[in-house]
Amino acid sequence: MKRIGLFCGLLMIGFQLFAEGYQVNLQGNRQVGMGHTGAGLVLGATSMHFNPGALSLMDKQYDFSLGGSFIFSKNTFQKQSPSVYEAKSDNPMGTPFYFYGATKVNDKLALGLSVTTPYGNSLKWGDDWDGNFLIQDISLQAIFVQPTVSYQITDKLGVGVGFMAVNGSVDLNKALPLQSSNGTSSANLSGNTWAYGFNAGISFLANEKLSFGLSYRSKVLVELEEGEATFSVPSSLYNDETGFPRSTNFKGELPLPANITFGVGYQVNDKLLLAADLQYVEWSAYQSLNFDFENNTPMLQDSHNVRDFENTMIYRLGAEYTLNEKIQFRGGIYYDSTPIAEDLLTPETPGTNKIGMSLGCGYQINDKLSLDASLLYIHGEKREDGYAPSNFYGTYYTNAVIPGIGVNYSF
Repeated sequence: MKRIGLFCGLLMIGFQLFAEGYQVNLQGNRQVGMGHTGAGLVLGATSMHFNPGALSLMDKQYDFSLGGSFIFSKNTFQKQSPSVYEAKSDNPMGTPFYFYGATKVNDKLALGLSVTTPYGNSLKWGDDWDGNFLIQDISLQAIFVQPTVSYQITDKLGVGVGFMAVNGSVDLNKALPLQSSNGTSSANLSGNTWAYGFNAGISFLANEKLSFGLSYRSKVLVELEEGEATFSVPSSLYNDETGFPRSTNFKGELPLPANITFGVGYQVNDKLLLAADLQYVEWSAYQSLNFDFENNTPMLQDSHNVRDFENTMIYRLGAEYTLNEKIQFRGGIYYDSTPIAEDLLTPETPGTNKIGMSLGCGYQINDKLSLDASLLYIHGEKREDGYAPSNFYGTYYTNAVIPGIGVNYSF
């Protein structure tokens, strides 16, 4: 039964990381430079992610934006005293990206399409570290494709809605406590699926200086119907009836939480723009994680796992200073609290309260083409906690450095 529990933990890892991971939301380098604010601003095509209601208020007929970021993250684990064991992850570089394209069909109606990657992570602890029975490495990506329509009700008020089609994929490896001639046994989890939701918003320009926005990004229920679990174990344990199958399919589902964001923008003067966002994340939708294996054996049973995630808030502040017609400077900060409850913290999702600090700049090449660059540093607060089902406790430290660059074209 111990083997069953450990393998079910493997599946929990993959989907829990999909749920939280580094939910950084690198969806526009101008916005990242401003602490990833944007719900209360009129941003052109990038409004499709931050607030679809603002899309119809853009002042160009066509607007395009393309960019990406480079995530350099590190995790450190120090095992609970009296042990002096320490491990550091060797994570591959993450490369989230975004694309936005929008057009004003007429004075009132705007249409657009966005492709973004707001969820994803790459984490590698190594094959032989002390927690290898929980995780060795994982690669995760979720791509959001969102066609959007937005309508300008008045000169000051816009509404919009986008349909989200989400393609999620995961590939994860962990060790199993079974010795073989080739060393420790292992398991691999992989899968790919589509899920759906919507993104809606309303934007209001109170006057020439002050703007407000409210957006709602719906829960997305990720249902994996044909995930594949593959095992590398001693040959004597390969048995579809009593041991481990060489591979088997499984079903599972996970709700990606709804987000409600209220934003404010204030143009202090011709030079200075301020922004603030309050983002409410409905993590409580994630109460349990259940798996149904196609091929059950005494060593591989269906599982039910309590998660008990808690709702959280993200607080964001940002500023942009226009130096001249060509150059803008930006800065921002945010605080993002973890939804992971005490005694449910795993090395796959070392979820801690996080502080993000960002800088950025923009350069207007000509009246149509511009460039944006950003640099974000994420500091995870020290957390002494662990995963009770495996009695794996210690102290976690996390941080990430994320440079990014984007190009914008409008006319």
